[in-house]
Amino acid sequence: MSELLPVVWFGLLGLLLAGYAVLDGFDLGVGMMHLFVARDDLERRMVINSIGPLWDGNEVWLVTFGGALFAAFPEAYATVFSGFYDALMLLIFALIFRAVSIEFRSKRHTRWWRRAWDVGLALGSFQVALLAGIAVGNVIQGVPIASGGDYAGRLQDQLGTYPILVGVLTVTLFAMHGAIYLYLKTEGDLQERTHRWMWRSFGIFLVCFMLTTIYTLVEVPGAVANFQHHPVLWAVPVLNVLAIANIPRALFLERPGYAFASSCCTVVALVFLLGAALYPNLVISSPYADRSLTLWNAASSPKTLGIMLVIALIGMPLVISYSGMVYWTFRGKVELDEHSY
Repeated sequence: MSELLPVVWFGLLGLLLAGYAVLDGFDLGVGMMHLFVARDDLERRMVINSIGPLWDGNEVWLVTFGGALFAAFPEAYATVFSGFYDALMLLIFALIFRAVSIEFRSKRHTRWWRRAWDVGLALGSFQVALLAGIAVGNVIQGVPIASGGDYAGRLQDQLGTYPILVGVLTVTLFAMHGAIYLYLKTEGDLQERTHRWMWRSFGIFLVCFMLTTIYTLVEVPGAVANFQHHPVLWAVPVLNVLAIANIPRALFLERPGYAFASSCCTVVALVFLLGAALYPNLVISSPYADRSLTLWNAASSPKTLGIMLVIALIGMPLVISYSGMVYWTFRGKVELDEHSY
């Protein structure tokens, strides 16, 4: 049982990360896209109110992921958060600035004030998506770790070709995801412009996806090592490709809800591929593989993991139920009232 608990928590962390990527992914995409699809202040208010009741709840998944990582795998938490400290501070700044932009833009009615916060929302959303992707690229590629588990690299070491490529892929993925969501929530001229950007963002994402896949297979062979040992895992990339292929099909058939479901499946599949590439590692050490932090040498005690599992089994259904009620309450098209942003 003590050997199984770290694996269970690895899966739960993947679930939390997938939940965050799906939910906060579309509102990051909306934040990035709103400068392109909205032409006036009324339309920008419509766009922001499509995510207004949801964005802060979506970020709970990220906070929960960080807390679970700290409690379940403290060694990995210490290495990642100390090694990526500068990037983490930039990420937190972007998250805060994005939240402030949403809340502050309607405090004054002057054009320059609202325009400045609109730009802040777009830049903050872009920065969060880019930095998250760069972090994922570094984790897959491997980072230099000293014998004591400390990060032994520099900030510029984190800005290699592959991490930046994964960062750009993440930006385009969330932009596409957000455009499809926004199409579902709007109507009229705004929806028509969103429809055009939906196709454009999908095309850009598809190009980035193919480039990143090719680069991974050629330059990061360790990312597919588990697939060679467990061929059944190849079912996930196949399903991922099918989900991506179904997005334009659903859009062509004018079934945007179906396209959004496929976009969600694409995000989940990519998170699963990240887990499959890492397992049984949490942080891959490069070039000294023996210094990698695994599920077992970075985990908390079995008693700690067991107590946490009980808490998670009680708490996670509550979080999921709460999120479901919020989305059900604010379903349908966006409507502005006196309480709108």
